[in-house]
Amino acid sequence: MTMTVEAAPGQKLYRAVVDALRREIETGRFAEAQLLPAERVLCELLDVSRTTLRKAIADLVDEGVLLHRHGAGTFIHRARPRVDQPSSRLTSFTDDMRLRGLEASSRELERGVFLPTPEEAMMLGAGPNERVFRLGRLRLADGTPMAIEHAAVPLRFLPESERVGASLYEALSSRGFRPTRGLQRLRATLVSDTEAELLGVAQNSPALYIQRIAYLADGSCVEFTKSWYRADAYDFVSELTLSPPVRKAQR
Repeated sequence: MTMTVEAAPGQKLYRAVVDALRREIETGRFAEAQLLPAERVLCELLDVSRTTLRKAIADLVDEGVLLHRHGAGTFIHRARPRVDQPSSRLTSFTDDMRLRGLEASSRELERGVFLPTPEEAMMLGAGPNERVFRLGRLRLADGTPMAIEHAAVPLRFLPESERVGASLYEALSSRGFRPTRGLQRLRATLVSDTEAELLGVAQNSPALYIQRIAYLADGSCVEFTKSWYRADAYDFVSELTLSPPVRKAQR
């Protein structure tokens, strides 16, 4: 089955190919594919030369419709959800996505019970021989990678850690240990090659690196999480208020 390519009067053929490819991408012709079909296949579908096809693809790359990765091929640059995340409210990723009408899912990268690293022991206030449950996940919204999370929880709060499902906070809540407050530190960073591959972004892409410590009502530290959020998909929003002026004490 071929795709119709009709150049308007005075229009160059490669521009008609640009319009045809864009139309097919927008209407879902390649909905199941991330990688654009091979040049040979497209030339047969469009009934055009490789020179014409390459000029059209170059234009679509410039427009951001396609993304070319040397040695890997040409990818369809699909629209992705963008999330505004209030930084003053402690919520789980699952809750955040649900509130925005997005379907949250995860791909596990690590799960198990370990002795804490020196950093985890310090952040959690855990002893060097106190075991922690560690959970690493790639977090997705409507199937799009959004963040990489590595969480650590003292095992005394989750002794049946194998039962932890989609939401870590739901598992903690079921045992009466839902966090009530947290402390977050954010900074800009660049993703590593491994992180770029997981998030589906180019190497050295910008990201938001976040360290979060969550506490119970009695002040116990219940969670330490390190996360890398896609900078092109997440905005962290803070509400600020102006403090009232300080009055001088009357003598």
